[in-house]
Order: sequence, then structure tokens, then C-alpha cells
Amino acid sequence: MLPIKDNIPTLRFPVITVALILINVAMFFGFQHAHWNGHGFAVSESNTVKYAFIPYKLTHLGKKCGDRALLADGERVSTTSETLCQGKRVTGETTAGPVDSTVAKVLRPHHQPSVWLTILTAMFMHGGLLHIAGNMLFLWIFGNNVEDSMGRATFIGFYLLGGLAATLLQTVTDPNSAVPNLGASGAIAAVLGGYALLYPRARVATLIFIIFFVTVLELPALVVLGGWFLLQVLDAGVSSGGAQGGVAYFAHIGGFVFGLLTIKLFAQRAKRDYIEPRLPVY
Repeated sequence: MLPIKDNIPTLRFPVITVALILINVAMFFGFQHAHWNGHGFAVSESNTVKYAFIPYKLTHLGKKCGDRALLADGERVSTTSETLCQGKRVTGETTAGPVDSTVAKVLRPHHQPSVWLTILTAMFMHGGLLHIAGNMLFLWIFGNNVEDSMGRATFIGFYLLGGLAATLLQTVTDPNSAVPNLGASGAIAAVLGGYALLYPRARVATLIFIIFFVTVLELPALVVLGGWFLLQVLDAGVSSGGAQGGVAYFAHIGGFVFGLLTIKLFAQRAKRDYIEPRLPVY
């Protein structure tokens, strides 16, 4: 399922939602130096790996290890904490497939930003074009209404705290991971959780893919977002704490649950009854 539009109007222009989208896009094409490599959009591994969040660094604060990580074709690499501390060169199979050791990027501790800073910077970086496109679509559809429910300044805090909660749960479930984590998914998952509680009966136009058959259905937000959350839980069970297939499922779960639990503390004017729940999306 892929949501494309909802039927909840906003009372004012979503300044913060648009600003977050623009910052993410600027980071991807500017700071991360995203470029077309003939096969798709890839990002330069230098800034991307350097400012991504690595759980091992947070759970082993003060441990002096030469960091060696790699990013190829916009995908995160499966490295281990042992590799980091033994100073071995990262080679072999990664989430992006076999990669030659010559593209490994060596990042030494004294060149590294604070792990606390990377928790923030990682929320605004992405591993590829599909990654950022999907995240920004979800943020645009659901973020504008959540922002409208609580005000602009409050929405900034809600968004960042949701991203922090997502990061912490992923770290707790996989504390020794040396895989660079990046993406706005955790913070956006908090937005989804908040939206699901505020507007469960909202209608969401959703692309449905069934083998070769594609159609658009109007579904309740609770079905769309609840289904998305269930998939994260199922995939997290398969991954057993790690980032299965390059996706940090527990970060998604952490963000979504944060949104569910805290949205009423942040929201000032939930418009659940503002609109008829059966009003068409178009």
C-alpha cells in the first residue's frame, strides 16, 4: 500500500512540514552529494557515513576505536563492532552486495563529530532516492495535519523527540551494531502514530498493488497506518533486532509508539470531528 492523499484539510499553511522536506532534500543533494552513477542515485560516502548514527558509539561512549565504514550505491553496509575495534579493513558482502575494499572510507576518531550530534544529523540524511522520496511523501501527507493540530513550534519538538525515541529503541535492540543508521523514518513514524490517533477515520487515497493489478482505494487512516505498523512489527521479528535488508524496523516501531503515547500531550486542537469521515479525498 502506498498512500497518496488524505481528506483532512489544514487551517493554515504547513510551514514546518515544508521546511523539513526542503532541509532533507537539500541535505541529500547538497551535503551528501547525491549524484547519478548510471544505475541510480548514489550518495558520497564521506559525509554520509561520518554524520550517520552508529549505535555502537552510543553504547560504548569513550571507547577509542578507529572507525572504518563504507557506503556503496546509497546502501548502508553491514559491519560489526569487532571490525571497528580491530581496525580491519571493511571488505566482502554488504547490504549493497560485494564491494571492493578500495572504496572503503576510513574515518578516524579525532575526525568524528559527537555521537550526540549524529543522532540529529542522521534524521536529515537518506541512503538513496527511493528512501528520501518515500519518506517525504509520508511526511507531506500526514505531517501537515499533525503540525496543524499542535502549532508550528510544538511540532518541531514533537518531530525531533520522535526521532530520538526511534533512535534509542533501535540502539537498545541492537546495541553493538556498527551499521550507519540514517533517515527521517523514525521521526516520520512518530508523525504517523500521532495522525492515527488524532484522525483514525480520515480517508486516505491509497495505491494498492496486487501482483500486476494496481488500483486506488479510499481507506480509513487507521487501516493504512495500522497496516504499516503491523508490517514493521512482523519484519522486526524476522530481523531479530538488527537492520534487516538495510531497514531499522525497531526505529520505525519506536517512533510510531512515541507518537501514539504522546500526541495528546502535544496536540492543541484535534479536528477529528471537523470533517465528515466519509468525505471523498478528491
